[in-house]
Amino acid sequence: MELDVVELSRLQFALTAMYHFLFVPLTLGLSILVAIMETVYVMTDRPIWRQMTKFWGTLFGINFVLGVATGITMEFQFGMNWSYYSHYVGDVFGAPLAIEGLMAFFLEATFVGLFFFGWDKLSKTAHCVVAWLVAIGSNFSALWILIANGWMQNPVGAEFNPDTMRMEMTSFFEVMFNEVAQSKFVHTVSAGYVTASVFVLGVSAWYLLKGRHIELAKRSITVAASFGLASALSVVVLGDESGYETSHNQKMKLAAIEAMWETHEAPAAFTLVGFPDQEARETHYAIEIPWVMGLIGTRSLTTEIPGIADLVAEAEDRIRSGIIAYDALMTIRAERDATPPDVRATFEEHSDDLGYAMLLKRYVDDPRDADDALIETTSWDTVPTVWPLFWAFRIMVVLGFSFIAVMAYFFYRSSFKGQTYPRWALRAAVWIIPAPWIAAEMGWIVAEFGRQPWTVDGVLPTALSASNLSVTDLLLTLAGFITFYTILFIVEMGLMLKYIRKGPYQDVDVTDQWTARHENRLRGPVGTPAE
Repeated sequence: MELDVVELSRLQFALTAMYHFLFVPLTLGLSILVAIMETVYVMTDRPIWRQMTKFWGTLFGINFVLGVATGITMEFQFGMNWSYYSHYVGDVFGAPLAIEGLMAFFLEATFVGLFFFGWDKLSKTAHCVVAWLVAIGSNFSALWILIANGWMQNPVGAEFNPDTMRMEMTSFFEVMFNEVAQSKFVHTVSAGYVTASVFVLGVSAWYLLKGRHIELAKRSITVAASFGLASALSVVVLGDESGYETSHNQKMKLAAIEAMWETHEAPAAFTLVGFPDQEARETHYAIEIPWVMGLIGTRSLTTEIPGIADLVAEAEDRIRSGIIAYDALMTIRAERDATPPDVRATFEEHSDDLGYAMLLKRYVDDPRDADDALIETTSWDTVPTVWPLFWAFRIMVVLGFSFIAVMAYFFYRSSFKGQTYPRWALRAAVWIIPAPWIAAEMGWIVAEFGRQPWTVDGVLPTALSASNLSVTDLLLTLAGFITFYTILFIVEMGLMLKYIRKGPYQDVDVTDQWTARHENRLRGPVGTPAE
C-alpha cells in the first residue's frame, strides 16, 4: 500500500469502523436477550430472572457506552477525512444518519438511563417496556445506518444535478426501501443476535465449569441456545438473500468473491477452496461444487453469472460513455443557463456513467485526454483485490454454519437432557466466544472492501472522495486513533472480565431466599419429595 492520502484515509476509516463494529453486534443481540429475560421475570415473578436481567444488562451497559464513544469518532471522519464525499453525496447520505440520531439514538440513550436507574421507581411492567424500548432503539439505530450504507452499495432514489455538482435525493421512499439496505439490515442484526447468544452461552458455560451461579448459568444457556439457534438459521437464510441481491446490483463484487475470472456456462459452480491469482487472472488448485453458485446467485439453472473479464469489458464501455457525459458537463458548467438543449440531453443520456469517467482522474486531470490504452487500464481498476474477498467470504460462511451446529447441540441438551452438558462442550463454548466477531469482521470486509474502487458504487470513486490533507496529518491522527482505541480496548476488556468474574452480585439475598422457599415447597410438608 502506498502512503498516500487516499490509502491512509481508507486505513484510518477501516480501523475505526472495524473497531466500532466490535461493539455493535453485542449491543444489538444483548439488548434483545436482556428484554426477553425481563419479560420472563414479569411473567413468572421469579427473582432469578430479575437477577439475570441485571447481570447481563450490566455487561450490555459497558458495551453500549464504549460503542457510542467509538461510533461518534467514526462519524466525524466523514467531515475530516472524506470532505469531498460529504459534499458530493451529503444531501442523500446525511438524511438517514440524521434520522438515526433523532429517532433511534435518542430513544436508545434516553431509555438506557431509565433501564439502569428505574428498577425501584417503575413498576415491573413499565420497566420491562423500557427494556424493550432500549432493544428497539438499538435495532432502529442499525436500520438507519445500514440504509445509509446500503445507498452507498446501490445508489437508488438520487441523481446528479449538473448545476450544483452534487447528488440530490429524488425519492426518500426508494432510499429507505432500497433492497440492498433491507437485506443488509436483517442479515446484520441476525448476526448480532448470534454474537450475543454465543457470548451468553460461553460466559454461562464458564460458570458451570467453575461450579458458580449454576441456576443463572443453566437458564442463560437455555435462552441463549434457543434464541441463538433461530438467529443462526436466520443468518444463513438472510445471507443467501443478500448474495442474491448482490448478483443484481454489484456483479463485480460477486465475481470477485467467487474469483470467477471468466463467464461460465449456467449454472455456475461454487469454488469451495482455491488460491486466486490476480496477476495471472486465474484460481489455482480450485475445488468446485457444480451448480451451487448458479443457484445462490440467480436461483435458477439457466441464468449466467458474468465473470470478471466480461464485467471489465462492460466497465470500459461505461468509461467511454462517461467521457461523453463529462464533456457535456463541462459545457453546462461553462454556459450555465445558456447551455444548448441538445447538450443537456446528451448529458442526461450518459449521466449514469459519469462516475466511470471520474475513475480516469486518478491518472489525468481531464478524462477527455485519456487514450485507449489508459481507458483499458482503468477499466481493470474496477476489480477489487480478489483474494481477501474470496477468503473472507468463506471464513464467514464456515463460521456461520458452525454456529448452527453449536446452538442446535446446546438447544438439544437444554431441552431434552435436563440441562446437563459434557465438560468438553462447555470448554468449547468458552473457546468459541471470539468466533462471531471474526465472522462479523469478515462480513464487513466482504461488504466494504468488495465495493472498491467506489465510495458510492458506480457514482463516486474512492480516489476522489478524500479531504485535502497531508500524509503527516493522517499519520499523526492514525497514531492517535490507535493509541486511543488501544486504551479503550483495555478498558472494555478489563470491565467486562471484572464483572464476569464478579458474577451476579445484585439481588443475591432475595434470589437465594426465594430459591430456598421453592425447594422447601418441592420437598413437601414432612421433608420428603412431594408427590
